[in-house]
Amino acid sequence: MFIFDINTNKLNLVIDLGNSSLKVALFDKNVMTNKFIYSNQSLNIISDLFKNNVIDNSIISNVSTIDKNILDFLKINSNLISINETTDLPFINLYKTKNTLGHDRIALVSAAAIDFSNENVLIIDAGTCITYDFKNSKNEYLGGGISPGIQMRFKSLNSETSNLPLSTINHDNKLIGDDTDSSIKSGIVNGVVSEIDGIINQYQERFKNIRIILTGGDSNFLLKKIKNTIFADQNFLLKGLNYLLEINIK
Repeated sequence: MFIFDINTNKLNLVIDLGNSSLKVALFDKNVMTNKFIYSNQSLNIISDLFKNNVIDNSIISNVSTIDKNILDFLKINSNLISINETTDLPFINLYKTKNTLGHDRIALVSAAAIDFSNENVLIIDAGTCITYDFKNSKNEYLGGGISPGIQMRFKSLNSETSNLPLSTINHDNKLIGDDTDSSIKSGIVNGVVSEIDGIINQYQERFKNIRIILTGGDSNFLLKKIKNTIFADQNFLLKGLNYLLEINIK
């Protein structure tokens, strides 16, 4: 168990730089006080946060390419915690290629390890990619899977074919598409839902009493479509980053 004991007047800055957006959150101890989502990264965004808040520590999950100016600013103005092979983790990492494990997946498993330490947990992050990460009741991370996200599937059908248009997600997709656009929506959305339900079922057959957590940008859209019982938390990755920060500043 990790005990959180930091100066309540000073905040933690948590940054999640994904493939399609920049998520920024402020934490007072282990409580999120603010969250912001941006379509692109900018030094002004980060510097404004420092002007309006007392920020002591920071951490970044980076699956894209971060602006060096932002990185330098954080190093100068805060205690920047890096995520690498030497980072202390709240779980036992059994992944064979630890140096290739994404920051986002490490943060997600960290959140599961802290919040549900004695449980089997499958975390599904439905964003640009759909990732599946599993840690058992011994807090051992075994690995998972990666597949294309919903938007990536729409784009690939358009870019990899000559005649298929670029479609977009909506909440009223049909099972039987009666034109090209509705057929694309049917194939992609129902395919993703069937994939997620099918993978959950396989995990449940192998491991008993699994807690399923759904997070990521498409989690709200998918939540009502998935048959299995799921706990949804769009801030799960940010919480995991803050846990990592707290563990590594002690």
